[in-house]
Amino acid sequence: MQGLHLTADLFDCQAPPALMTNPAALRQACEQATRSAGLTAVGAQFHRFAQPGGGVTGVLLLAESHLAVHTWPEHRAVTLDAYVCNFSRDNSAAAEQLVAALVGAFAAGRVNLQRLQRGVPASVTAHN
Repeated sequence: MQGLHLTADLFDCQAPPALMTNPAALRQACEQATRSAGLTAVGAQFHRFAQPGGGVTGVLLLAESHLAVHTWPEHRAVTLDAYVCNFSRDNSAAAEQLVAALVGAFAAGRVNLQRLQRGVPASVTAHN
């Protein structure tokens, strides 16, 4: 249950239009970044919204947890959500690498990144 949850809001993205509007292009970029980070994709779903210039919502199910990406080409914006569990090893560096690769791929001019440690160690007891 322990792991690192990263979320990032990307603004002023200068990515090629296909990365923002084409589900296959976005999926390929996400899968490549996932492999390069040493994580394992076990499933995927990517959907393009029908309106002209519509964005894409995509999810990779990871053996380590998940990656979700949402594009808003009309705003040159993207949101990323990556959560990796640290069950058999510490995957925190891999999560950081995955998000950094996608931030680079979208060529974001401004990034708002949040880090959240998830789960409570067994040696810590919660008190109400």
